[in-house]
Formats: sequence, C-alpha cells, structure tokens
Amino acid sequence: MELQIELESSAGRLELFGPADTNLRTLRDSLNVRITARNGSITLSGQPDDVKNAAEIIDKMQKHLLRRHSLTPEDVADMLLRTNLKTAGSEAIEVYSHKGVIEPFTEGQARYIRTMRANDMTFCIGPAGTGKTYLAVAVAASMLRKKQIRKIVLARPAVEAGERLGFLPGDLQAKVNPYLRPLFDSLEDMMEFDQMRKFMEMDIIEIIPLAFMRGRTLNEAVVICDEAQNTSPSQMLMFLTRLGRGSKMIITGDITQIDLEKGQTSGMIDAVNRLKNIEGIGLVELDRADIVRHKLVHKIVQAYEIPKQQKQ
Repeated sequence: MELQIELESSAGRLELFGPADTNLRTLRDSLNVRITARNGSITLSGQPDDVKNAAEIIDKMQKHLLRRHSLTPEDVADMLLRTNLKTAGSEAIEVYSHKGVIEPFTEGQARYIRTMRANDMTFCIGPAGTGKTYLAVAVAASMLRKKQIRKIVLARPAVEAGERLGFLPGDLQAKVNPYLRPLFDSLEDMMEFDQMRKFMEMDIIEIIPLAFMRGRTLNEAVVICDEAQNTSPSQMLMFLTRLGRGSKMIITGDITQIDLEKGQTSGMIDAVNRLKNIEGIGLVELDRADIVRHKLVHKIVQAYEIPKQQKQ
C-alpha cells in the first residue's frame, strides 16, 4: 500500500522531520514502512496497517508542532508507544467528558490500568507525574458511567507538604478544599463541570478528608486514597477496612515524598509490606519512564534520586 500525505505547512518542516530526518527514521524503523519526503509531501509505503499507523502519527506530529511549536524525539517516542499499546490491545478508559476516552502513555500505565481492573484492591507507588491519581479517577469514572458501581469516594490525608498553614478561615469545606484540590482537578478532566456538580450534590461523588471515613462501609463504590504515603498505619488500616460488597479500592502514593513527622511510619509502606502477597490485591510500581508531565519533571525526579543513591 502507498499513501501520500500533503504537509500542512513548509514552516517547521525541519522540526517535523527532526535533525538529519531522525524522526522519519524512527517511524521507518519502528513501523516497518518506507518514507519518502519531497516537494511538501511525504509518501508512505508498506503493509496497510503499518502505513495507517504511520499516517496517524505524522498527523499527530504536525498537530503537536502547531500547538506546542516544538517536537522532540521523546514526543515521537510517546506517540509510537501509544500506537503500539493500541495495536497490542487498547487499555482505553471511557469517561464522561468530550475526550471520550483516556489512554495510557506508557506500558507501566497500561499495566496499572489492567491491575486496577483485575483486582478489588490496588496499590500504586510512583513518582510525581506518572498518572497515579489521574488514571485511578478515570477508572472510577468509567465504572460509574457503565453503572458497574453506584458511588465514587475520593479521600486524602490532610497533611501539609513541609509547612504549617495554621488555622485556615472559612467553614469545613473551605478548610479542607486545599488538600482535596488535586482530586477535583483530575475529576474535572473526566466529566463536564455541571455533571460533576450534579453528582456531588446527589452524593454519587464524594471528596473528603481521610479522617471522615471512620465507621463507614462502602458498597458498590470505587474508593480512592490519594497521597497515601502520608497516612499512619492506623489510618491505613481504618481506610482499608471500609471496603464493602462490589467495591474496589485504589491506594496511590509517592513514597519518596513523605510529609509525616520525623520517625513516623508510613501507612502505605507498612500496608504494602503486609499485603503484597495476598490474592486479589495488586501492586504496581511506576518509575521515571512513566512520567507524562513536562519533560523537565523527568529530569527533576532523576536529579533528586541521585543523592539518595550516592548515600546508599
């Protein structure tokens, strides 16, 4: 099969092709297609599926370049990885928003999604930017959309990140809102604001501090504990024993960013050590390769890991 693609603009062609056509070579080698570029167009030839995948990625590359005004080899690698994941069996998550679906960017994220779907309780450990909370909320929203559950509960310990905020003004909601804001941010990407507000008014979606969960049993729900590295062992035990019939629990955290008082044991680390070999409980560890925020986040995480490795 042969397909000719007219490039949208001659401007930025160097960035699109990459230095010495490295981006085109990456596509050629990864997708087993022949690529010829001349006179403002690219000609692809090869097996139909390979040509189709290459054409989709070139389209994404052009849109990325127009939107971001830059295109790095890492960007192209991410696009290829997502195409490979889709070809191998998509782990796409259907949500309410205009996006329609949320897809993993890395194999680690795809493994995380598979683990959440296969287990009633999943622990996910990983550095900032790996999508731990985002994908957990996406799975919860998808299950709610399919009527597999009746409720989503998002909980977080109210622990400051290395600073004391004192007595915050306002009512209870105003006091806890700063701690719960990251959960709101993830949820807002899964559904339209009016729908989210309606669900919250109907108590279908509940976003609460972890301490408010004592004494409850949650049936037919997805219950997410975010920033779980900042729980104590007793808090974690309290949270885990809220699991009711037809429910899933997802516990996420970054054990390199523990904000507990010095000498306190992290409830997440304690729970993982105790429960990791129990059937029905999944454990996923994401790493720097799964970071999908700005490329500088990857380098920042790496820079902070180096001193720790040198001390060992």
